[in-house]
Amino acid sequence: MKFKCTTASLAGRLARFIVKLGRGMGRSFPGYLFLRIGGFDCLRELSKRSKIGNILITGTNGKTTTTKMLCLLLKKDSSVSCNFDSNTVNAVATGLLGGKAEFGIFEYGIRTAKYSMPDTVCKYVDPIGVIYTTISREHTMVAGEKNPFREYFKAKRLLSAPMKKGFIICNADDPRTAFIGMEKEKDVQVAYYGLEVGLEDETPLSAPVHCPICEEKLEYSKRYLNHRGIYRCKCGFSRPEPHVKLTRLSKKDKKWEIEISSETCNYTSQKRISSKFKLEVPNFGIHNLYNFLCASTAYITFTPHPENIKETIIKTAQELEKFTLPPGRFEIFKLGDKTVGIGQGDNGDALKANLQVHPSDEMTLIYTTPDKGEDEIFQDHLRVIKSAKPMKIHVFPGRESTSAARNYYKTIKEYFDASFHPISNKEMDKKIDEILGIIDESSTESVMVSGCGPEHLFWNKLKSKFKSTFI
Repeated sequence: MKFKCTTASLAGRLARFIVKLGRGMGRSFPGYLFLRIGGFDCLRELSKRSKIGNILITGTNGKTTTTKMLCLLLKKDSSVSCNFDSNTVNAVATGLLGGKAEFGIFEYGIRTAKYSMPDTVCKYVDPIGVIYTTISREHTMVAGEKNPFREYFKAKRLLSAPMKKGFIICNADDPRTAFIGMEKEKDVQVAYYGLEVGLEDETPLSAPVHCPICEEKLEYSKRYLNHRGIYRCKCGFSRPEPHVKLTRLSKKDKKWEIEISSETCNYTSQKRISSKFKLEVPNFGIHNLYNFLCASTAYITFTPHPENIKETIIKTAQELEKFTLPPGRFEIFKLGDKTVGIGQGDNGDALKANLQVHPSDEMTLIYTTPDKGEDEIFQDHLRVIKSAKPMKIHVFPGRESTSAARNYYKTIKEYFDASFHPISNKEMDKKIDEILGIIDESSTESVMVSGCGPEHLFWNKLKSKFKSTFI
C-alpha cells in the first residue's frame, strides 16, 4: 500500500507540474492520475497531509465564490491548499497534491449520488468541515437521465452524512440547508449563519418551497432573497437561530455598511467565540452578501488564530473591491448610457439574483435556455422572467437541444415580445457575435444576458469578447 500511494503521489505531483494548473483538465487531471494509480485508500492517506483538516464546500449557487472568499480569509493566518471551480473528486485530490498545508479547502459540486459519490468522498477525505451555501432546483437531467429534486437534495445531504467530527456550516435562512444541519446536530457541531435585517424580497418565489420534513408548503414571515428568509411549517419545522448574523445593512456611497455578530465555537481552540464589528463591502448583490457571510462563518469557526477574527475579516472585506469573480458569474458593465449584465443563471434562484442586481423598467433580456427534459428549470426561469417584466426577450439555445429551445421560446412568446435565434453551441463564435450585436443595438436602459450554458466555453468567452469589443 505504501509503495502504491508513493507512486501515485509522485505521478500526481509530476502531472501538476506539467499542466501548470490552468482551467479544465488542469484542475482535475493530476488528481485523476493519482486516483487511477492509488485508488481511494491512497486518497485517505493523502487527505491526512492537511495538518488541521480539510473543508468541503457545496451547494447549488455560491460554491466557487464562497470557496475563493474563504481561501482569502484563511490565507491571512494559515497555510492553505485550495481548489475551486472544478467539481470532482479528481479536483479535490489535485488540491491535496499541492503539498502539506494546515487546511485543504475544496469546492465539491454534486449533481447525483451516482456520479458524484458524495458519501464516499466524505469517508475518504474525512473533512473537519462541510459547508452548505444554498440548495435549489437545477440539473434535472444528468447524462441523459432524469434527476428529480428529491434525489438531488439527497445527494447534497450525503456529503456530510458520514461525519462524526468537526463542523457543518449551514445557511439558516435556507430551509433545505438548515434541515441538513438539524439532521446532523446529534453527530457533529453545526454553525448556522443568516440575516437579521430589514431587507424584504417582495418578488414571487422562483419555485414553490416545501417543508423538508412533511412536504407541506412553508410559510414565510420574511424573505430576504427568493427562498431564503424566516420560515415555519405547521409540523413544527422552522428556521434555526443563526450563530453568525448579518445584523446591519445600509447603503453608504457605492458600498454596503454591514455589521456581523457571532456567538459560536471555534474548532481549533474549542473555545466559544463572541464578536461584533462593522465593516464595508462592495455593493455586489444580496447573493454575494450571503457568500461573504458564509465564508466569514467558516473562518470564525476554523481559524487557528481566533484573536485575529475582526482584523482579518475587515481587511479581507477591503480586498473584495479587487476580487475576481469566477468564470460564468454575473458581472455588470456600463456601455454608454446602458447597463449590461452578463453571466450564468442556470437555475431559477441564480437567474432571479442576476436580474435583481440591476432592476430596471426598461430591460432587454437575452435568455439562454435549459435543455430537453429540463422543463422544471424552465418553469422556474419563467416565473422569474414574468416578475422581471422585460420589454423584449431574445431566446438562444443554452445547452444542447435547439428544438427544446424553440419550444421554450414558443411559451415565452405567449407572454412577451420575443424573438428566437436558433444558433447551437457548435457555432459558439457566431452565437456570441449575434448576442453582442443585440447588446450594441438595444435601445433599452439595461440589457441582461443570463440563463443556461457551458461555463467556460460560453459565459467566460462572451464576457471576454464583450470587454475586448466595447470596453
